[in-house]
Amino acid sequence: MTDSNPFDLTGRVALVTGASRGIGEAIARRLAAQGAHVIVSSRKLADCERVAHDIRNAGGHAEALACHIGEMEQIQAAFAHIRATHGRLDILVNNAATNPYFGHILDTDAGAFQKTVDVNIRGYFFMSIEGAKLMRDPSSAAKGRGGSIVNVASVNGVVPGPMQGIYSVTKAAVISMTQAFARECAGMNIRVNALLPGMTDTRFAAALVKNDAIRNTALQHVAMNRVAQPDEMAGAVLYLVSDAASYTTGTCINVDGGYLIS
Repeated sequence: MTDSNPFDLTGRVALVTGASRGIGEAIARRLAAQGAHVIVSSRKLADCERVAHDIRNAGGHAEALACHIGEMEQIQAAFAHIRATHGRLDILVNNAATNPYFGHILDTDAGAFQKTVDVNIRGYFFMSIEGAKLMRDPSSAAKGRGGSIVNVASVNGVVPGPMQGIYSVTKAAVISMTQAFARECAGMNIRVNALLPGMTDTRFAAALVKNDAIRNTALQHVAMNRVAQPDEMAGAVLYLVSDAASYTTGTCINVDGGYLIS
C-alpha cells in the first residue's frame, strides 16, 4: 500500500466465494483492479475460470478454484491448496450462498432447511475459521500481519423477507457470526465485517427482481426506488478489506438504497 492510496491491495491474496457471477464476480473484479491476486471460487471451475481469465486479460492477477462451501471436505481441500500455493491469505470474502426455497415459512421442508443452513451458516463459519487460521499463521508469507474477512449477509437478516424465512434466519446468523469472529479475532489483527445488500439485479435474486409485482412492492420501501447493480456492492467491500478500514471491525454496512430506513 502507498501512503497516498489506502485502497491499494497490491501484493495481497484474496479469496472470493460465489465469484463466478453477480455480486461475487463484481467484488472479485474490483479487488483485482486494486492490485490483489484474486482466487475466484464457486462450485463450477469453468465458471470461475471465465472470470479469472477476464481479470488476467485486463492486466490483473487471478486464478480459479472450485469449492462448494456446503461440503466440509471441499473447504478443507481449498485451504490446503491456498496454503501450499500461496502460503498466506490476506482477504476472505464469504459471498457464496443459497436460497432454495421461496414460500410460506410453514411449508419449509427439511431438505431446503438443511441445505440453506449448511451453506449459509456452516459454510461461512468454517470458511472463516480456516481463513482466520491462515491469516494468523506467523509462518506464512504474511508473517502475522493479520487480514480481513467480509461476510455478505443481507438486509433480510435485519428485516425478514416475505416468503424467505429460512434464508432470512441464516442471514441473521451471519450478522451475529460476524460480530462473534470480530470480537475473538481482533487480537490477531484480523478484522471481520459484513455487507448487507438490498435488492440487487442478479440471477440469484431473479425470482424477486424479475417478478414485476414483487419488485414493485419491494421498491415502495426503498428510498432510492430502484434495484441495485452488482458493482454497487463492490465499493463497500473494497473499503472493508483495505487499510482505509484499519479501525473497522464487527460492523455491518447496509448497501440497500435506503431500504432499512424506509
